[in-house]
Amino acid sequence: MRFQKSLTIVAVASTLSGLAHAGVTADEAKKLGTSLTAVGAEKGANKDGSIPAYTGGLTKAPAAYKAGDGLRPDPFADEKPLFSVDGKSTDKYGDKLTEGTKALMKKNPDYRIDVYKTQRTVAYPKAVEETTAKCATAAKTNAGGRSMEGCHAGFPFPIPKTGFEVMWNHLVRYEGVAYTVKYQNWNIDASGRPSISTEGTIVQDYPYWQADKADTGVYYKQRITYSGPARRAGEALMLIDPLDYTDKDRRAWQYLPGQRRVKVAPDLSHDTPNPGTGGTSTFDDVFLFNGSLDRYDFKLVGKKEMFVPYNTYRMAYNSTKEDLLKPKFLNPDLVRWEQHRVWVVEANLREGKRHVYSKRTFYIDEDSWTILASDEYDARGQLFRAGFAYMTPSYEAPAPYSATHGLYDLVAGSYSLSGYTAQTGGMRHSKPVSERDWSPEALAGAGIR
Repeated sequence: MRFQKSLTIVAVASTLSGLAHAGVTADEAKKLGTSLTAVGAEKGANKDGSIPAYTGGLTKAPAAYKAGDGLRPDPFADEKPLFSVDGKSTDKYGDKLTEGTKALMKKNPDYRIDVYKTQRTVAYPKAVEETTAKCATAAKTNAGGRSMEGCHAGFPFPIPKTGFEVMWNHLVRYEGVAYTVKYQNWNIDASGRPSISTEGTIVQDYPYWQADKADTGVYYKQRITYSGPARRAGEALMLIDPLDYTDKDRRAWQYLPGQRRVKVAPDLSHDTPNPGTGGTSTFDDVFLFNGSLDRYDFKLVGKKEMFVPYNTYRMAYNSTKEDLLKPKFLNPDLVRWEQHRVWVVEANLREGKRHVYSKRTFYIDEDSWTILASDEYDARGQLFRAGFAYMTPSYEAPAPYSATHGLYDLVAGSYSLSGYTAQTGGMRHSKPVSERDWSPEALAGAGIR
């Protein structure tokens, strides 16, 4: 009851504060590095110690890690689950489960989650922490939450007051300045048959975290070259996202070998079916949410302790698709869950706006500002899809990484897994590519069949 009251107070405060909000006061910012971590998470342990105090994260690679390798050994490989949760124990643990997790357990009696000891592994370079302290009092949202300004190379809202601020922390989250990954996307249909929907190479660039790119107004760039399946080989895609969506909005280009030309693709956003998942998810389902915030009102509900996927090294880097992609759901033996504090943000479709989801609930990790789970509701208000991101902090960087993610379709009984790299060489942090590589002409050169 006490928790419910606190959620109500936070929600009312969020509403009254409006959709535009400036940074916190200097006195509030003094909490960073003291009672709060440098990026705004609660530094101390929770009441029963099940969530430990933050001590700086994991910054030392296991002895088995080979420098420069894209595959990361599990630093907790010897740990065993503390307990498991399934449909028979949802009454006991229901307050720590997302609605999507509970729905999976109800739909599939064999589904369970294995909960391990909580390890607060997320760590950042010193520069990220120092800049975040400056951003705390300077950053602000404008245009009904659609734009952000006053911060570069730091988390803009380490002490958030609104749902929009939490979502901006997720959008610009730190995963290094750039990385390259060879990946596969898989769909598992209702009969349990897996099929590859996409494979290729992604170049991900974050100008927002690059000191010399403060004036570009761009926080995120992505270029994909597809190598499979055969019908998609040679295609290429490029996205560039701004800090002010009211000014430029997302810019997108697509190269199709059959047409031998690059074309502007303004529809590669929002609820357009994503061909990368065979249309089983939307473009803004990528990373559980990406792109413009214009379709929804984002309400900050509060903070809660939840079971979420975390430190999933075994699944992300040390599994095979045969072992992992089981009928109905991912092999529970390979997915690590932990108890963490998350920010809960509820997104309700704005009046006059259109989207396949009428409502979405996001669960954002306090240490990484990454959405780790989501619930998606259809136009009737019924739970439609459940999303999960499988974060594996790169201890050698240091930087969180959460591009491996997937959604369960609770109506069709199917699911998808995107960004799977265990059998393709993993992910490597890299230097940003040159500006000329982000031109439409360069995209055409990359897409060769």
